[in-house]
Amino acid sequence: MAKELKDLTKSEENYSQWYNDLVVKAGLAENSAVRGCMVIKPYGYAIWEKMQAILDRMFKQTGHENAYFPLFIPKSFFSKEAHHVEGFAKECAVVTHYRLKNDPEGKGVVVDPDARLEEELIVRPTSETIIWNTYKNWIHSYRDLPILCNQWANVVRWEMRTRLFLRTAEFLWQEGHTAHETREEAIAEATKMINVYKEFAERYMALPVIVGHKSPNERFAGAEDTLTIEALMQDGKALQSGTSHFLGQNFAKAFDVQFTNKEGKLEYVWATSWGVSTRLMGALIMAHSDNNGLVLPPALAPIQAVLVPIYKGEEQMKTIVAKLDAIAAELRARGLSVKVDARDNVRSGFKFAEYELKGVPVRLALGPRDLENGTIELMRRDTLEKEVVPQEGLIDRVAALMDEIQQGIFDKARSFRDSMITPVDTWEEFVRTLDTKGGFVAAHWDGTVETEVAIKEATKATIRCIPLDAVDEEGVCIYSGKPSHRRVLFARSY
Repeated sequence: MAKELKDLTKSEENYSQWYNDLVVKAGLAENSAVRGCMVIKPYGYAIWEKMQAILDRMFKQTGHENAYFPLFIPKSFFSKEAHHVEGFAKECAVVTHYRLKNDPEGKGVVVDPDARLEEELIVRPTSETIIWNTYKNWIHSYRDLPILCNQWANVVRWEMRTRLFLRTAEFLWQEGHTAHETREEAIAEATKMINVYKEFAERYMALPVIVGHKSPNERFAGAEDTLTIEALMQDGKALQSGTSHFLGQNFAKAFDVQFTNKEGKLEYVWATSWGVSTRLMGALIMAHSDNNGLVLPPALAPIQAVLVPIYKGEEQMKTIVAKLDAIAAELRARGLSVKVDARDNVRSGFKFAEYELKGVPVRLALGPRDLENGTIELMRRDTLEKEVVPQEGLIDRVAALMDEIQQGIFDKARSFRDSMITPVDTWEEFVRTLDTKGGFVAAHWDGTVETEVAIKEATKATIRCIPLDAVDEEGVCIYSGKPSHRRVLFARSY
């Protein structure tokens, strides 16, 4: 393990390779036999489960209920909302047959040509169409509204260039789909949910995010407005980490979902949808980790503290492990997830390197001298600081340290992010900043799709968002020189 750690590519040498090495070597995920799909390993899935549990609680606290809708969507459903089909057409996996048979020539199995489906089915890339077709049966009167549903599911978007967690053909996510009586209610819902995502990112992932509107060109296919949380990774690239869409009445009209209002008149329903995915795992890794491995915020760490015995001989081991078990029991009673690593087939140095790689927030090591002196060695993963501390008061110290580490990781990420927001006023400055510094570039834009596309083609930078707190400021567009009323945030992104 110590050697394997040395094999971890340095982030400053090749950030992309460092990320891939880390995901694989820390035991989070690996590529599967299916091209573009991943196997999420137990340690990686344990982090996702923690994310899922916290988000699920937050959704339920805001009045949402979980439901489940089919994986397969009839192809005809996609024809009903023109922007939506255009947005997803190139990423759809299509089911055409429902049976295999033995090859008459003995070459394994073949698709049975007689088993062609009457209508092809799309493997769910997102569920607006099937859900709105369902809501048609649920909604008749204003008394049936609002509907506040969420679904935990997998989706398939046929990506050509994939990267573990960040972009895979199949990924896990949640998708909320809500139906409302008024435009104002739906807009309030979309805003509420982007703020739930912001709170989750900042409070639990220790990830500072900027909330804003997507530009028309970057909007979700079929939405009237898309709200986003944008995070910055340590290589200066942005990562869209969650989105919430105000869908207007587009899907209600496409699937003819009407309700009788309080005046007895028929009206189309107003809609939202919102989601985050296993891409958050990529954000967590890239925002905080270092050349020694993962750095996990305690709120999401599967193991918050690991206890390692240092001993010579079996007798000493039994005594030290018994003491560590007692400490572990007290830490668990305080609500912490703790592991005592009493493996006798690997050295303590190997264990230290392993838990450093896996990002365990606190490591406690107890040896014979500590036993005599009533001390214990404590190491923080975030700062790599090591100190010998008294066993007395240890439980309080470790519990308090979790909050301190969580806050420290967030503060570090936020000060980095803030240092990487650069206002520019000219095209030359814009290009130079992107090429030499990266990060978010705050610049004037004339509001047209043509300019946005031209900037993307010239620099690979896109408008990440128009921040919610953007102040009105008169200026001229960096590209076209036309008037502009506020700055927007550009960046190269994942």
